[in-house]
Amino acid sequence: MGKQARPRSVAENEAQAIGRMIRISPQKLNLVAASIRGLNAEKALAELSFSSRRIAADVKKVLQSAIANAENNHGLDMDALFVKEASVGKALVMKRFHPRARGRSGRIQKPFSHLKIVVSEREETA
Repeated sequence: MGKQARPRSVAENEAQAIGRMIRISPQKLNLVAASIRGLNAEKALAELSFSSRRIAADVKKVLQSAIANAENNHGLDMDALFVKEASVGKALVMKRFHPRARGRSGRIQKPFSHLKIVVSEREETA
C-alpha cells in the first residue's frame, strides 16, 4: 500500500535536470542557455567549459546532472544525447536598499532564476 507512481513529465527517450534559485537574472542566464540549445551533449559541455560568463559553471553542473540522469536512471546512450530544451524561469527577487545622497535611498534588486535542461536521445538516421 502506497502512493501510485507519478507519470513521467518527459518522454521515454528524454531526461531532465532542474537548477533552482540560481543567483543571476533570467535575462543573463538565458544568454548562456541559448548558446547550448540543440547542441550535442559533448559539444554543449565544451561550450560551457570555455565560456567566459560566470554563470556557465552552474549551467554546466545542471547539464551534467541531466546527462547523469539520462544514463543512470533511464538507461539512455550518452553518445546520442543532445540538449532538446534549456528553459529559464524567473524566481524570487531580493530587495535591498542602498543609502544615496541627501537622505534618500536607492533600491537594489537581486534576482534569482530557475533553469530546466531536457536532454533527449537522438534517433539513428540510417
